[in-house]
Amino acid sequence: MPITTLFESPPLSVIDYRCTATPADRPFAEQHSTFSLSYVRKGTFGCRARGQSFDLVPGSFLIGYPGDEFMCTHEHPVCGDECLSFQFAPDLADAVEGDRAAWHTAALPPLAELVPVGALAQAAADGQGTVSLEEAGVLLVGRFLEVVTGRAASAQPPRPPARKRVIDAALRIAEQSHEALSLATMASWAGMSPFHFVRVFARLLQLTPYQYLIRCRLRQAARLLAERERPITTIAYDVGFDDLSHFIRTFRHAAGVSPRRFRDTRRLFAEVH
Repeated sequence: MPITTLFESPPLSVIDYRCTATPADRPFAEQHSTFSLSYVRKGTFGCRARGQSFDLVPGSFLIGYPGDEFMCTHEHPVCGDECLSFQFAPDLADAVEGDRAAWHTAALPPLAELVPVGALAQAAADGQGTVSLEEAGVLLVGRFLEVVTGRAASAQPPRPPARKRVIDAALRIAEQSHEALSLATMASWAGMSPFHFVRVFARLLQLTPYQYLIRCRLRQAARLLAERERPITTIAYDVGFDDLSHFIRTFRHAAGVSPRRFRDTRRLFAEVH
């Protein structure tokens, strides 16, 4: 089975699984090593866990609890099953304020409450999303526990101390947006767990930390494009983007024009005036 690690940190790992098993292959018992939420994005397969049998299709979730045994089956002729798996350390799973019993669910069908977050996570994995893979994992585990336990997240505004810490972190993000900032680093500035930081930040500023980070980089890029003749590639890397195509695509989506067209428009405006 081809396995690709897309992201790895102490509290969270994101792994891409592409199964090549066929109905002719004999199923075997496996064991979950950690808490995990695996989003099925392609194919179909069966799963036997906790004395139950499940059929998973695109949009379903395979749920992992450390030590639980499971067996994947492939009775259907379609092969090439693909999953995007978010694997959580115990401290992150506990920080979400969820009952650990929720992780014994084993599997979930495509639920209207979860499929959009799964699609958001896949977009992040494809480099097309508006949130980072870290944030997608945090949002996914939070939504999963809300759905399974029936306990919605608090809608109360952040308390003044938490509000101040998040605002201070936002100011620091703006100052250091050209650096490679992980969610864990940004959360540490606020003295919060990554989960709580994303929740409080989004509730307070109406966007995630990663979305804010990207907007800070775009703001700096626009200023440099307007003021200097530095090459666009250099500007992209200087403001914090590690991929030129990602910068161009993101800038065009935000500004409505490409970085080059933005610079040309600035030149034309300067000539007219």
